[in-house]
Amino acid sequence: MSTASTTASTTTTANTGADDPIRDYIVQEFLGGEDAADLTDDFDLIESTVVNSLGLVRLISWISETYGIPVDDIPLEPAAYRTLADIRGFVGKAAPATV
Repeated sequence: MSTASTTASTTTTANTGADDPIRDYIVQEFLGGEDAADLTDDFDLIESTVVNSLGLVRLISWISETYGIPVDDIPLEPAAYRTLADIRGFVGKAAPATV
């Protein structure tokens, strides 16, 4: 993903740089590493089918492993993973304070 080509389209969107492991994971795992200029914080990952039911299981597993959140504490309903903002909000509340 070229940061030069996405700078203009992402200036109003928070957390779209290299410091965003959630966005990076979605780009690599579900978009094949393609340029993801349209992947804004409010882009609907479920409705757009970027993340399908199997992908949701993979995403939940990755969140659990990456952020040390027990699977039992992770919501399983797709609405919790609809957007990057939704995912970040959940992880921010549920992850141990050391993350």
